Amino acid sequence: MQNNSHPSIGSSIQKMRKAHKLTLSSLSQKSGVSAATLSQIEADKVNPTIATLWKIAEGLEIDIQSLLSGLEKQRPMFDISRKDEITRFDTEEEGVHIRVFSPLSMAEDLEVYTLTFKPGQKLLSQAHPAKTEEFLTVVRGNIRVKAGENEAQLGPGDFIRYHADVEHHIENFGAETALINMVVRFKKGGE
Repeated sequence: MQNNSHPSIGSSIQKMRKAHKLTLSSLSQKSGVSAATLSQIEADKVNPTIATLWKIAEGLEIDIQSLLSGLEKQRPMFDISRKDEITRFDTEEEGVHIRVFSPLSMAEDLEVYTLTFKPGQKLLSQAHPAKTEEFLTVVRGNIRVKAGENEAQLGPGDFIRYHADVEHHIENFGAETALINMVVRFKKGGE
């Protein structure tokens, strides 16, 4: 006989899954627990193991205690990308190298890069979605940034923020390799 003073674990999971706008299938993919098993748990037809609850909590990105109490509490974010997991790629422009520090899950939301430019090299970019912003800090070297009609020359320690929803480019006009930290912030729906 169930204690009615607390919601069942199954109804708690279902409530939290729906609050996160997840289908059984999408929670299954995120948690590694089959959709059939999730359905049975939500219907209180099976009693899940602690390991299964942990997987479901991970899939919902919440603390396991939330599933047990029925009161959702967001798990504090603490994501690490190790250096061997960082994506590095070369652009079509020879002498321009990009390292992507932000995880793939953040793509087209907030992206974090380090760019290196050999002397005389330029990175041309087409317009991003409306109101996208780029934030650059020059660590080493001298660069020129042009966004639409605006243009500026920057040196070590300089910072620039600009709308990147126009054609824009970054160019190393100095004699040494330039190193830049860049953050790209996308506005949802162009807001």
